[in-house]
Amino acid sequence: MEMSPGRSRGCGTLANVCIFPPSPVFGTLMTLVSIPANPVPDDVVSGTIKARDGVELRFARWAPPAGRKGTVCVFTGRGECIEKYFETVRDLRARGFAVAMIDWRGQGHSARQLSDPRKGYVRSFKDYEADVAAFVHQVVMPDCPPPYFALAHSMGGAVLLRVLHGGSRWFDRIVMTAPMIDLPGRTTGWPIRTLIRSMRFAGMGENYIPGGSGSLVGTGPFADNPVTSDPVRYARNASILEEDPTLGIGAPTIGWTDSAFRTILGFRATTYPSRIRQPLLLIAASHDTVVSTAAIEEFAYHLRTGSHLVIAGSRHEILQELDRYRVQFWAAFDAFVPGTPLF
Repeated sequence: MEMSPGRSRGCGTLANVCIFPPSPVFGTLMTLVSIPANPVPDDVVSGTIKARDGVELRFARWAPPAGRKGTVCVFTGRGECIEKYFETVRDLRARGFAVAMIDWRGQGHSARQLSDPRKGYVRSFKDYEADVAAFVHQVVMPDCPPPYFALAHSMGGAVLLRVLHGGSRWFDRIVMTAPMIDLPGRTTGWPIRTLIRSMRFAGMGENYIPGGSGSLVGTGPFADNPVTSDPVRYARNASILEEDPTLGIGAPTIGWTDSAFRTILGFRATTYPSRIRQPLLLIAASHDTVVSTAAIEEFAYHLRTGSHLVIAGSRHEILQELDRYRVQFWAAFDAFVPGTPLF
């Protein structure tokens, strides 16, 4: 593992990029992008680790404040990066938690999988599970105070469901916002799944999906965007990518889409949620057009130790939403983590 210490060692800036001095032990330089609207939270250590297949992953962890309650591990959605969650890091640390995060392979400043770095690609969602395992064993367990909790968004939620279903019990409680259990409408219907699978078998797995391009996700106009009704937070997140476009990715590839469809199809088995035994809180958005809120509710109904909440009026990215929606999320989070047993 290679890492560099955070602001306790000082912070220099160049073009608004926060550069943390290299550790005298590891001798590595790792950067987190800092802009005036989104500064790097204090007490950070960032660096790189390697998954079991050798893929390099960027991580960041924040020391626990006074009155520590444990560590919340944040798992982002597709196309997101650590920097997008600096506000969430502050919110969690204000509650007494240490925080740890990674960039998934293929996004943020983790290693990209294809020669075109803007193509969102993964061979299988099992590779994301390997990212989680490397993160837990190399960052969380050695350097973060227990107990461990997880907060996962969208694709990150889908990955964590796979991890939990596989029997891993690293996290005492897990909160998910708009988990990618299914997509809305007929997006994942048999005809589209068959087409995508056929295109992958034909050797087109590294191509963008039909109609997709390298335009960075999250940099389009605010009007009619599907993720948030908050223009200030939307502009802030777009500014991060404007400052450093290498953090972003474009449209999914055929390969990523086929892998996502296979994961979603697995979630549809009626026995899938009942095999998950850790306490889960699924928080959905009533105005979500990115993932299926109905599928989240149905999945939650079959959980043995889970519950769910739908935030009326919110769009997909609940943590990036207007405060009137975010306050509902944090009220539910505070009641659940650490919380008392619900069942």
